[in-house]
Amino acid sequence: QVQLVESGGGLVQAGGSLRLSCAASGRTFSDYNMGWFRQAPGKEREFVAQISWSGHSTYYGDSVKGRFTISRDNTKNTVYLQMNSLKPEDTALYYCAAGLHGNNVARRYDYWGQGTQVTVSS
Repeated sequence: QVQLVESGGGLVQAGGSLRLSCAASGRTFSDYNMGWFRQAPGKEREFVAQISWSGHSTYYGDSVKGRFTISRDNTKNTVYLQMNSLKPEDTALYYCAAGLHGNNVARRYDYWGQGTQVTVSS
């Protein structure tokens, strides 16, 4: 089992920045690819970003490319999502997820956090 706890969400004005964190415990964090997904009310869960177990490879959804950066610190069992130039359409509940073969597809992830709310005002 892997337990994931997100933090760092909040209310920010358009154009602002936030940094989300996801702390993992349980099994070996560095075995897992990590991903961030988001879900807005009435919408399907959307892929945001993924980082490989080593941190050497990253992948982003088209809507956040160039604005968001995913990173990880395997010594701290934590994955981060730096979000810059935020837009109102970025408003959603943001989830982190762990999967041995995690990519941009939600079903490839085995463990999920409870989510942290990000609200961007115009």
